[in-house]
Amino acid sequence: MASTIKSTDLDFTNIKQKLKSHFQKKTEFNDYDFEASGLSNILDVLAYNTHVNGLTANYSLNEAFLTTAQLRSSVVSHAQTLGYEVQSSTAAKAIVNLSLNLTGVSGRPAQIALAKGTTFTSSIDGVSYTFRTRETFYALDNGSGVYNFKASDDTENISIFEGVEKIKTFLVGEKDERQVYVIPDATMDTSTAVVEVYETASSSTFLTYTPLSQAINVDANTTHFSIYESPNGFYELNFGDGISFGKSPEPGEKVVVTYLSNKGAAANNGTVFTPSSTITINSIAYPLNTVTVTESTGGAPKQTIESIRQLAPIAFAAQKRLVTSLDYKAMIETNFAQVKNAAVWSGDQNVPIDFGAIYISLNFETGTSDTVKQTVKDAIVGNYTNNLSVMSMTTKFSDPIDVFMEVNVAFQFDPALTGKTLGAMETDIYQFVQNYFATNVENFDAVFRKSNMLTEIDALDASILNSSVTIRPSLRQEVTINALNTFTLNYPVKIAVPDDVNHRVTSSTFEFKGVTATIKNRLSSTILEIQDLDGNVILDNVGEYNAQAGTVAINAFEPSQITTGQSFLIFTIVPEQDSVIKPLRNYILKLDTARSSATATVDRQTTSLEVSA
Repeated sequence: MASTIKSTDLDFTNIKQKLKSHFQKKTEFNDYDFEASGLSNILDVLAYNTHVNGLTANYSLNEAFLTTAQLRSSVVSHAQTLGYEVQSSTAAKAIVNLSLNLTGVSGRPAQIALAKGTTFTSSIDGVSYTFRTRETFYALDNGSGVYNFKASDDTENISIFEGVEKIKTFLVGEKDERQVYVIPDATMDTSTAVVEVYETASSSTFLTYTPLSQAINVDANTTHFSIYESPNGFYELNFGDGISFGKSPEPGEKVVVTYLSNKGAAANNGTVFTPSSTITINSIAYPLNTVTVTESTGGAPKQTIESIRQLAPIAFAAQKRLVTSLDYKAMIETNFAQVKNAAVWSGDQNVPIDFGAIYISLNFETGTSDTVKQTVKDAIVGNYTNNLSVMSMTTKFSDPIDVFMEVNVAFQFDPALTGKTLGAMETDIYQFVQNYFATNVENFDAVFRKSNMLTEIDALDASILNSSVTIRPSLRQEVTINALNTFTLNYPVKIAVPDDVNHRVTSSTFEFKGVTATIKNRLSSTILEIQDLDGNVILDNVGEYNAQAGTVAINAFEPSQITTGQSFLIFTIVPEQDSVIKPLRNYILKLDTARSSATATVDRQTTSLEVSA
């Protein structure tokens, strides 16, 4: 039976020791174990060579699989094998209204054209970025000399894109040569590529090719192209084979690729766009008026290795049709850079049940405007769910539900084991909790495990002797003052059953009948009461909580003021258990930074004994 070789066996010292063990059985070698001998030096060379070869083979084997590959070129290659289109960097896009005012100008034209490539500048965090149009827009005189430019859909929403427009030209060689068209630009936005094939190098007649992803039926005459990321980080342009899978450019023809080289996410959040030039009418320059409809958004860097590793198998399983929730999730997260992640569930899993519907909740990147959010939702329905869904399913969107987690860490530490003060340690732990939630928790499907967080806290510093944490989830409910409010809050966990010592449900404060009050459950009961700050009951039944269902129901509640100065009340619960909190559907666990804390207790662990004379 063949023996298994562990990667640890490839250590230089282990290899040399095995060589020495071999020579122990050979009587003709006597100085193999003498480090200064010539034979020992030869053993060093042999061990080192074996070590390097072994590691190289091990690394190569890792690169052969998508799950273990570390090099971007390997991960990209595996994804392409699965038919997955790795996302390039993406140019930020803004939508503006553009107009020209020629009121009172004699001899003004009936129509004005805004040339393709018209540029605008926008300052973001003190850095100037250039945006441009990518097609020609036209405007008609409204009768009073005002010209409003319109897009092809007859709206006044004009798209402008960040980036520098670049052109790459290739001459097609002989057919027996494999044509490789490499675009040497790592910042290319492949979605902006326009490919034109001219009959000759000097011809003005051309044929525009379309992306393969837009092709429905492919045959020998289909004019399509595809662009893939190459191993060096640049991009390779590919055409059909000219036989059965798309038309191939002929020898002597010229291929011209126009695209945007962009700065990705850095150009997001632009709000003011200033035209770089004027429009000349009858030899007089007139300023172009710009009104921002949506800020610049959608800019993104190249897709990360981990994102490719996660999404490529899902997209392969989906096969460009929408059946399972994973199909929808992969489609959204692959095609919309504004979406951090998505949650998808069927109507039979919804509360209440809604057969025939597919529910989508989108966790947008911070700072995404409401207008952009709606644009993304419209694109999901118009471009994908209506076309790729294999069943007649109604797409419905549900906003994320933020569950705010009050996290209070208590820990013991020995100041003798660190140079930090008590206050500094508390600050460090509090900051760690913030980072932990941001990295591991604040996404759809992210599970909070108390033991995992405490393990990492204990390992932060040798002075931390032990730690514990209390978790209190809360939901925020908008209420209308001086009006009856009836609502039900659904928590992603079960609520602790009532006892005669501690309240299980507690709200933030409000004013009720001239008294500052709060809502709490009656001790030993699930009935909710309005109490003043001294615990006196003002209203003995304002609702009830269901421990097993994790719901809090409020009936006909009429506050006169929210004393916190906010428009919402915070309802905090004691969970049945807080070791694992696993939110479903569109719940996202978020740290309540204002109500969380880290508190240290000094515990000196000196074990030395002083003996006096």
